[in-house]
Amino acid sequence: MTAHTVESTALYDVPGPKTRRRHRMYGAVSTALILALIGWILYLLFGTGQFTATKWTPFEYQGIQELLLRGLGNTLKAFALAAVLSLALGTVLATGRLSDHAPVRWLSALVVEFFRAMPVLVMIFFIFVALKVQPLPALVAGLTLYNGSVLAEVFRSGVNSVDRGQREAAFALGMRKTQVMSYVLVPQAVRAMLPAIISQLVVALKDTSLGYLITYEEFLHAGKLIASNLDYDLPFIPVVMVISPIYIGMCMLLSWFAQWVSRWEQRSPKTEAVDVAPAEPGTLLPGGGPPTAPRL
Repeated sequence: MTAHTVESTALYDVPGPKTRRRHRMYGAVSTALILALIGWILYLLFGTGQFTATKWTPFEYQGIQELLLRGLGNTLKAFALAAVLSLALGTVLATGRLSDHAPVRWLSALVVEFFRAMPVLVMIFFIFVALKVQPLPALVAGLTLYNGSVLAEVFRSGVNSVDRGQREAAFALGMRKTQVMSYVLVPQAVRAMLPAIISQLVVALKDTSLGYLITYEEFLHAGKLIASNLDYDLPFIPVVMVISPIYIGMCMLLSWFAQWVSRWEQRSPKTEAVDVAPAEPGTLLPGGGPPTAPRL
């Protein structure tokens, strides 16, 4: 057995012929079950007439297409505003949570815990109904308060996950706390925080659909108007089948963007490994050759 084989099987044994056959059988059974489930769903959809021409006719009209595109644009607008403001609020609250001043830490912790525990829909309704705010600002404010509070904990955990020796070494060099955070801790914490940040932004994107409850004309609101149309035999399932892939595609684009940022960071000159020349014999003292042991 070669060294490479020993290293590759250090954590588990290579499956034998019987195990491989068993795994193939499990895969075949799982695939058959999934295909059967998909077939059963399609059977129900065809049986209830969800693929009739009447239910799919609305999507051929230019007015319906413009309604969907306008709703998609409003969704992206609300998400962009909420994402930027959530990141800014999360940064401010995380800075407060990491402050050396106890009152600032306590106040920041109180704000974070309060808005993290509060349901997003309750906040949106409160801002819209009690404070008489317009639908778009009410939706953005509710999403910002909730997601900003969650991101604050993500930022704080990411900074605290950096090795304590990095912080101590930076302070030993005479750097101020702001410099330590900006140049040492945050750049190293970004990679650890990035998956959680993107996951939370995906949550914010999906939560924009709550805007239809306060009459904000976003993507789901446009779909609801089409699905409730009696002239097209209430095409609820066709609307879901059109809208859902678009939501899924936008979430996948966010994940792809996160992977791209991660790869770009690894290629950045600031994070690339620097080749160090091997040590060579040379003059160690200004006056000549290397020191020699004193003669006895």
